[in-house]
Amino acid sequence: HGLSSVGVMIEVPAAALPLDEIAEVVDFVSIGTNDLAQYTFAADRTLGDVAHLLDPWQPALLQLIARVAGALRRLGKPVSLCGEAAADPLLAPVLAGFGFTSLSMAPTAIPAVRAALAEVTLDECRRRADRVLAAATPVDARAAAKS
Repeated sequence: HGLSSVGVMIEVPAAALPLDEIAEVVDFVSIGTNDLAQYTFAADRTLGDVAHLLDPWQPALLQLIARVAGALRRLGKPVSLCGEAAADPLLAPVLAGFGFTSLSMAPTAIPAVRAALAEVTLDECRRRADRVLAAATPVDARAAAKS
């Protein structure tokens, strides 16, 4: 008896780098976007002056989570995402396009995210993901996800 699977949370940039080694010892990976954004940008969530850096649409953050999702997909490991980003109906198809196999969010966000995902094919999700990864700013990334 005991646990049937064991996973790891990726919440700091240093944990996003040694994915080959991590994948050898876990069954799944989950990315915590709120903490990952905070530590990627060295921006305390409680300081209003840097709050814009914690926007889940920041291109550097999106590139990092896409890299993690892609690497884990190639390694055959399921990858999930939790945090503010998972609850964004516009971002959810992009995350699916990156390769995330599950999203964890507040119950109140589920209907809108589920509806957004039901409107698109996986191929469309991948196209949106590619466009978003080419964006230079959060505003551009949001626009790319809509087009």
